[in-house]
Amino acid sequence: MRCLGIRGAITVEENKSEAIIAATRELLQQMIAANGIEIEDIGAAWFTTTTDLNAEFPALAAREMGWINTALICGHEMNVPGSLPLCIRVMLLWNTEKSKEDIVHVYLRKAVSLRIELNGGK
Repeated sequence: MRCLGIRGAITVEENKSEAIIAATRELLQQMIAANGIEIEDIGAAWFTTTTDLNAEFPALAAREMGWINTALICGHEMNVPGSLPLCIRVMLLWNTEKSKEDIVHVYLRKAVSLRIELNGGK
């Protein structure tokens, strides 16, 4: 078995705890469904937010989903001028037999602009 990274991102409308938790939950649920992930196979999750999001830790959504024994950490993205605002990103480290080509990275809402090549160039 090997450890592979799965990336995902989503935007929120406002810097509110409820918005951050709901968006993070939506993103994680879609990443799990798209890849057939079992929670016990997740080695760790690294969450980042743009610096305009500080009302809540995105990792709280994972804890509320039952990720009690999973290593979680949060941080801020680099504050690059002109970058996408109000964005939550996550990288899951997943123990799996799948190949890198089988991994489905998930980008939702305005975050689809971060990986246009994954969305058919749209």
